[in-house]
Amino acid sequence: MGTKKANMTIDPSFVVGKIDPRIYGSFIEHLGRAVYGGVYEPDHASATKEGFRQDVLDLVKELNVPIVRYPGGNMVSGYNWEDGVGPLENRPKKLELAWRVLEPNYVGTNEFATWAKQANAEVMMAVNLGTRGVDAARNLLEYCNHPEGSYYSDLRISHGYKQPHAIKTWCLGNEMDGPWQIGHKTAEEYGRLANETAKAMRLVDPSIELVACGSSNVDMPTFPEWEATTLAHTYEEVDYISLHQYYGNPTDDSASYLAKTLEMDRFIETVIATCDYIKAKKRSKKTMYLSFDEWNVWYHSREADSKMEPWSVAPPQLEDVYNFEDALLVGSMLMSFLKRADRVKMACLAQLVNVIAPIMTENGGPAWRQTIFYPYMHVSVFGRGVSLQPVVKTPYYDTKAYTDVPQLDTAVVYNEESEQLTIFGLNRHLEDDLTVTIDIRGFESYQIKEHIVLENNDVKAVNTKDDDRVKPHTNGNAKVDQGKVTAHFSSASWHVIRLEKRS
Repeated sequence: MGTKKANMTIDPSFVVGKIDPRIYGSFIEHLGRAVYGGVYEPDHASATKEGFRQDVLDLVKELNVPIVRYPGGNMVSGYNWEDGVGPLENRPKKLELAWRVLEPNYVGTNEFATWAKQANAEVMMAVNLGTRGVDAARNLLEYCNHPEGSYYSDLRISHGYKQPHAIKTWCLGNEMDGPWQIGHKTAEEYGRLANETAKAMRLVDPSIELVACGSSNVDMPTFPEWEATTLAHTYEEVDYISLHQYYGNPTDDSASYLAKTLEMDRFIETVIATCDYIKAKKRSKKTMYLSFDEWNVWYHSREADSKMEPWSVAPPQLEDVYNFEDALLVGSMLMSFLKRADRVKMACLAQLVNVIAPIMTENGGPAWRQTIFYPYMHVSVFGRGVSLQPVVKTPYYDTKAYTDVPQLDTAVVYNEESEQLTIFGLNRHLEDDLTVTIDIRGFESYQIKEHIVLENNDVKAVNTKDDDRVKPHTNGNAKVDQGKVTAHFSSASWHVIRLEKRS
């Protein structure tokens, strides 16, 4: 173990782009205990009159989540939205084929829109382009957004929702490149269907934003040809293309695991390049933006999930228990979005409660924060403003899977209005500490407000309902002297250095 040195220079004129707060979005799918026992548990001691868990709502508000994707996910490709509206006693129980459970439809479009409002979040609604298509999509949009006087808007009103939900952001299906998807399509088939669906939806409500399905992950054999073909059809009708990616450490190679965002950065750059190729090919003036609407760590629960009995209601599924190194990687993934804030405009941590989630609950019992809750909260709460491009000099090292891994991973956010500068930093190295010197002479009179640190001697440490082993402290040692910040980053640690202008 040793101490290495890194240097950064930050200037307010080195702007990457304005940060869209929706990069701090999340995702609730009808899967496992995300809905039933997660956001919705009418018998819980904290339940609101609508049946939502208030303890979960409080934690979601702590994360400051601006948008939540719903209702899937793989589930949406076999979902009939009509099953989830109207009187509860009339709603059918259906076999949900994506996750092989029984869906009681106690929560549907209206309930979720109500929950989102209580959580101070917008809804990113997904339509079924697996078993359905143009007709169901336009009808759902009319039901949600049209004021009154048409069949579906009046149906909504008859269900007790006079005001339209005014849902702005819509996903055209989910992971349609995946052979596991119900109604899986080729890129040509999907591109045509998505384009025709988009056209019809825009006739119903021209103010909406639309997200086309990109590849399900970077390892798909059709990547990035899928994006090119899909966008060749949909480029002028959609506003975003989606990216999905999950990481894990099944071989217990922590050094390589903490470097996986190098792949994520390449994934983002490749999709940007593909978008810009289609833009050039079409002689378009429009820039395509990215919606990274599924991302997280996911690998801990796969063995347990393989033993699940099918056709029960809300069984525990995908309940990863996250450790400290997972939290470090989640912080790094968030910084990847900030580094390309000019093009990545939405992102959804998948998912929000119980299912590969920052928030865990016990049915009838408490809710608690998983390790990954903290970096997600830090970046969501403090990462509002513009993303700056720092000039970084850092030591590099090699792992089994990667060469030239930067020891310091960092992103910088400047909020001119509130006169705040936030430096997010990760020392990726498992053994070497890092002394970081940051030139902030472009920010006159800025002083340290707070230096938050997430560190732990055990990279496998986890949080439980009874024991918060991994949580941040504010005893970081960053200080400013003559326009330079110096800070000590211990090995494998996450840092948030907050500065503000002092008169």
